[in-house]
Amino acid sequence: MYKKSDFTLSISIFLRSKSYIFSKTNQKLFLMKNLLFILIIISPIFGFSQEIQRINSNEHLEKNRPFSQATIVNNVIYLSGQIGTLPNGKLISGGIEAETRQTLINIKTLLDSMGLSMDHVFKCTCMLNDIKDWSKMSEIYATFFKKDKLPARSAFAGSGLAAEAKLEIECMALMSSD
Repeated sequence: MYKKSDFTLSISIFLRSKSYIFSKTNQKLFLMKNLLFILIIISPIFGFSQEIQRINSNEHLEKNRPFSQATIVNNVIYLSGQIGTLPNGKLISGGIEAETRQTLINIKTLLDSMGLSMDHVFKCTCMLNDIKDWSKMSEIYATFFKKDKLPARSAFAGSGLAAEAKLEIECMALMSSD
């Protein structure tokens, strides 16, 4: 009866001999392709499937917007960019401070509807119409997160935000984090 070590030794000797067909480069490529194939086959077993869940309120669907409010893939929630609109759909007045507050209220409301909180947010991207508003936006932004649970963040200026908003924020969150 053969033991596993005998088989491994036989393969090792074969691969080291000069008589095999594959060059070392081809050998590595062959092994990498086989490993990739195995990973693709077994990945659904370990929860790496690519099922996408789309989150939309009835109000959002009635507005016929060309995007989902959020999508969930592998327990990561991708929230679409939010601006400082009031429940009636109008952009709040009062400048960058008011828009920042309302934008984050909108994000918090969406997370609340999913049974989550701002603590679940791990990354935000802030798009400002004018980068000079960065410090005022940051001041209000910081009040929505616990100091020990601040998400990673990027901020940049861009013109032409939706509804002539001064700010748009998109976030990523985890379905569960403790």
